[in-house]
Amino acid sequence: MADPRPRRPARPREEVLAAARAAIAEHGLARLTMAGLGKQLQMSAGHLLYYFGSKDQLLLETLRWSEDQLGTRRREALADRTRDPWSRLDDYLRLYLPEGPGDPRWILWVEVWGRSPASAEIRQGQQDIEAPWQADLVALIDEGTAAGQFAPGPAADRAVQLRALLDGLAVPVAIGLPDAHRAGALAQATSAATALLRA
Repeated sequence: MADPRPRRPARPREEVLAAARAAIAEHGLARLTMAGLGKQLQMSAGHLLYYFGSKDQLLLETLRWSEDQLGTRRREALADRTRDPWSRLDDYLRLYLPEGPGDPRWILWVEVWGRSPASAEIRQGQQDIEAPWQADLVALIDEGTAAGQFAPGPAADRAVQLRALLDGLAVPVAIGLPDAHRAGALAQATSAATALLRA
C-alpha cells in the first residue's frame, strides 16, 4: 500500500546552508542540533545527516558556501586592472574584515578555529577555504611589486603577515569586544599594510 502522506520536496542546498549559517551565528554550533535545524527547514534530522554526515561537516560546508559567495566579490574587485594595486588592496582589507559584532561569516570562522585542534578534517577544510584568500593576496602583492607600487620582498611571506594581522583585528570585532570596531580595525590594517608594502 502506498504511503498516503505527501512527501515534502528536499530544500535547496543553499537554503539549508543559509539557515545553518544564521543558526550558528545566533546560537553557536554547540547549541545547534540537527533536529532543531531540520524542524526549522521542515526536514528530518536524518535527511540532514545523510547530506552532511555530522555537525562538523555541516559547519565546514556552511563556511565554504559563505566564503564562496564572498570570494566572487573578492575576485571581481582584484581583477579590475584599471585600478591601482593600493586601491584593490583596500578592497581586499574591507572584504576580509567583519562587518561588525556577530558577523555570521566570522562567527563561522571562530567556530571552525575552536574545533580545529581536535579534528584533522576541520583543519584540512580550514586550510582549503583559506587558500584562495592567500593566493589572491600573493598575486596582488606580486603585481604591485612588479609595477613599482609595493616595495620588493617575498609576496607569500608578506601575505601571511597581513592575513595574520587581519585575523587578529577581526576576531575582537566579530565577537563584540567593547573597544573593537570595524573602522578602527580597518584603519590599523591599512596602516600596517602601508608600512609593510610601501615602496
